[in-house]
Amino acid sequence: MNLSVATLVFVAVLGLLGVGLYALLATRNLIKVIVALQILVKGAMLALVLAGRLRNAVQEAQSLALTVIVADTIVAVIGLTLAVQIRQRLGTLDIKALTSLRR
Repeated sequence: MNLSVATLVFVAVLGLLGVGLYALLATRNLIKVIVALQILVKGAMLALVLAGRLRNAVQEAQSLALTVIVADTIVAVIGLTLAVQIRQRLGTLDIKALTSLRR
């Protein structure tokens, strides 16, 4: 059974999206949520590069992927910075405990 590269990459995209979505829904720790979002974005970025390869526009897809990497890194750094500040001030990273701050 010969599988093409596109099929293998598509399976990898589905795997990354599945793992990221499961981790996002299953955890309540703020840092683990940020990591789950990172996994989801990596899956979407891989799908973007695959779409570019299938349309013979690899350079454009790679430049968009590089832009996504930069933006995603900035979001992750800001999110982790906020998580550290929340942990220092409130002593917890549990999302359920943080939702009670609305009162």
